[in-house]
Amino acid sequence: MDTTSTRANDDIRTAPRALATEAVHAGRDDLARQGLHAPPIDLSTTYPSYDSRGEAARIDAFAGTGAEPDGPPVYGRLGNPTVARFETALACLEGTEAAVAFASGMAALSAVLLVRGSMGLRHVVAVRPLYGCSDHLLTAGLLGTEVTWTDPAGVTDALRPDTGLVLVESPANPTLAEVDLRAVAHACGSVPLLVDNTFATPVLQRPAEHGARLVLHSATKYLGGHGDVLAGVVACDEEFAGRLRQVRFATGGVLHPLAGYLLLRGLSTLPVRVRAASATAAELARRLAADPRIARVHYPRIGGAMVAFEVHGDPHEVIGAVRLITPAVSLGSVDTLIQHPASISHRIVDADDRKGAGVSDQLLRMSVGLEDVDDLWSDLDQALGRPVRGAGNCATSHMEPAPAH
Repeated sequence: MDTTSTRANDDIRTAPRALATEAVHAGRDDLARQGLHAPPIDLSTTYPSYDSRGEAARIDAFAGTGAEPDGPPVYGRLGNPTVARFETALACLEGTEAAVAFASGMAALSAVLLVRGSMGLRHVVAVRPLYGCSDHLLTAGLLGTEVTWTDPAGVTDALRPDTGLVLVESPANPTLAEVDLRAVAHACGSVPLLVDNTFATPVLQRPAEHGARLVLHSATKYLGGHGDVLAGVVACDEEFAGRLRQVRFATGGVLHPLAGYLLLRGLSTLPVRVRAASATAAELARRLAADPRIARVHYPRIGGAMVAFEVHGDPHEVIGAVRLITPAVSLGSVDTLIQHPASISHRIVDADDRKGAGVSDQLLRMSVGLEDVDDLWSDLDQALGRPVRGAGNCATSHMEPAPAH
């Protein structure tokens, strides 16, 4: 059985397709011609070949450019047909030439930093807030990087001759702050802009269309969508993808084929899940904004399924009191999750830096799932308890959140 992905499949496309259609068919266009309906899972770690001279030539070619070898697979660390299907589909949804998948979002970010560092470009310009572990990776210099933190307006002034990357996350984790991606991309000049698009997904935002060269996803979140797969992926042009594949081969941060299969399956329902959860999140944001127990609500203008809010009372009591909502890290699953960033996802960030980025000790971050909105509100209502005496009116961010696209 031929399990090789056709990748672009340009030969059978006659016109551009809507995102919802691409989500179902990208990476699968060749299946019917093979007499298949569901994508096969190729679990092989190695592949037989009786042409050792040919294998040598293919490995030499990969060593030179990182281009995917022509012909049958060689070795699981070099690439896998099932994972390749997911990469093809994600690149299609993000509107890039290629995508390279890794064992986690942090492995994907690390590979990008290693690519730029290998070129002597170890300086990074970054905008807070970022996901806490991304912040820590940059700040601690674990990969030999040096970081300059700035606001979006200061990107140009922060650039240096050895700047290899500008990194932003929009909407940001956990405050949901948004960045004008086109303006930042312009400010970057020739320096690649990497946008962490985990929260928005290509359903709500395609950073490459605004000038980003690299689009990062913790695929563990919305792309998988069911809380049962750990993965990361970078969507980019083919030149950068080749370098990423070389780093992946050398460091071994490969994605398991079963994870690739689950991610491809998750993409097929991504638009439906994101739009449904976004509608519920917008309604919960509206109700929270009108509640005297809430000091501030954060909900992005772009929409989405993430809501952050600051309580007048003790946020730890809210975490301990939910019953339907699950108190847990991560996000993007079909069920609703809530967590206290200052205690968990951003605990590793210095307290002053954390607060300077707007991550207060009163802040709770909620990933809204597919439950009924009234059931979720009932659980939040009882978990929030009675109003705190003397609490003032709540102040909200984005009083009129955009509807889900």
